[in-house]
Amino acid sequence: MPTTLTLKNIPDAVYERLKASAQIHRRSLNSEAIVCLESVLIPAGITPGERLDRARELRAALPRGVFNAGDIDKAKREGRP
Repeated sequence: MPTTLTLKNIPDAVYERLKASAQIHRRSLNSEAIVCLESVLIPAGITPGERLDRARELRAALPRGVFNAGDIDKAKREGRP
């Protein structure tokens, strides 16, 4: 069952960012605040285990032996292509 929440003493900068975000997404301030809270408190993303599995899949797909520490350091210094 939905509950009403009143927020007090919201910093001006936070209010302005919320207001701008609501305008961009064509939502009311209330709806935008709910979406922001949900995205932080109830992430709809993947579980840590799923994220780890995906990282392992990506790592396994990389060519073996192509990258070494020296090459990576050199790329960092020169900028990535």
